[in-house]
Amino acid sequence: MELKQVIVVRKDLKLSRGKLAAQVAHASLSVAEKSKWKKEWMKGLQKKSVLKCKDLNELLGIYENAKKAGLSAEIIRDAGRTHIPAGTITCVGIGPAPEDEIDKVTGRLKLL
Repeated sequence: MELKQVIVVRKDLKLSRGKLAAQVAHASLSVAEKSKWKKEWMKGLQKKSVLKCKDLNELLGIYENAKKAGLSAEIIRDAGRTHIPAGTITCVGIGPAPEDEIDKVTGRLKLL
């Protein structure tokens, strides 16, 4: 069984590369801590993909679908110290979990 993690980022925010990298890192760590697959994933290649969605509504739908599917999922909100207002939802982390389970929720999304 192959495990992976997915981070879905809102493309409507047009985040700088640095801000985007920080938000993805927050999501990866935050959701991995909650996953029952964390230890096994950490022993392997720690496969992950960063995907994009169009806006907040789509991102929240992805989060809800991940939770309904029984996947670990975490919403990331920015602290507001630089580019965007405090509390802005920037991305969602999902997994690690079996790849086929995550793909049921995110398989249609494109790479960022």
